[in-house]
Amino acid sequence: LLLSFYFYLFTFIFLLLSLNKKNMDTDFSDNFKVSGKFSIKKTSTSYKGKLTKEEGEQMLIQEKEKLRELQEKLYADGSQSLLVVLQAMDAAGKDSMIEHVFGGVNPQGCNVTSFKTPSSKEYSHDFLWRHYLALPQKGMIGIFNRSHYESVLVCKVHPEYNLNEKTWSSVKDFNSTFWENRYESIRNFEKHLAQNGTTIVKIFLHVSKDEQKKRLLDRIDEQEKNWKFSAGDLPERALFDQYMEAYETAINETSKDHAPWYVLPADSKWFARVAAIQIIIDTLEKMNLKYPTLSDKDRQELQESKKQLESE
Repeated sequence: LLLSFYFYLFTFIFLLLSLNKKNMDTDFSDNFKVSGKFSIKKTSTSYKGKLTKEEGEQMLIQEKEKLRELQEKLYADGSQSLLVVLQAMDAAGKDSMIEHVFGGVNPQGCNVTSFKTPSSKEYSHDFLWRHYLALPQKGMIGIFNRSHYESVLVCKVHPEYNLNEKTWSSVKDFNSTFWENRYESIRNFEKHLAQNGTTIVKIFLHVSKDEQKKRLLDRIDEQEKNWKFSAGDLPERALFDQYMEAYETAINETSKDHAPWYVLPADSKWFARVAAIQIIIDTLEKMNLKYPTLSDKDRQELQESKKQLESE
């Protein structure tokens, strides 16, 4: 009897472990969340689990239906919003990520803002001003294609850009204290949003230098992609290592429980999309969204309306 008990116990444990392993192989919602000290050199750009591309693309189709349903629930709930921040090097796949992940949601409930070089008007305000203006209202998903992080990424690699704010007189002003203050401003900004109904997900598409080279060459060689290439991409590519240092520091300084960073391996675009949509779905599910409930009076009026329509 005792032997039978242990046999069934070990069988149960084996099945449970197998189930968890299978889930780990296909559920990546927690795999890439930054916790503790983050090292960009130790983080893979090529990982794609045990999925094939075909399996990943099929998963994406299934997950898009879940996202559509959750976005509708977010819109109906109307008490919270979701901000998705996308950051990456050139050619890492931000634009196509937005297209493939959010292509199935209702456009009325989703806004995409692509932040370019600030205008003279934007430079006349503090560096966070234009990002406040683009925040999603309650019930909406807001996507920042590049974001307030450009102020501690491109502006850290090119500190002279900060002079356009007209607050500083010399590049010498951009010392360690200046950058510490920038990170603190970002942390405070995101903490304020989180305390006032906006859930934040920050995604860095981590692409290797070799894969970026391949994609840039594709933009030159394939005529239909020529419009994507800019000669300015090459000087920035030459600063790849400096950008990686800036990303590592920014992520370590600003990844918090209320505003976590997820670093996704992006050498395979299809895998990055699957991981991203799972992270977004998992985040929405944790927001405890609810469809509005009708009062007794409203229910009674609803039934009276139904009777009136049926009697026509």
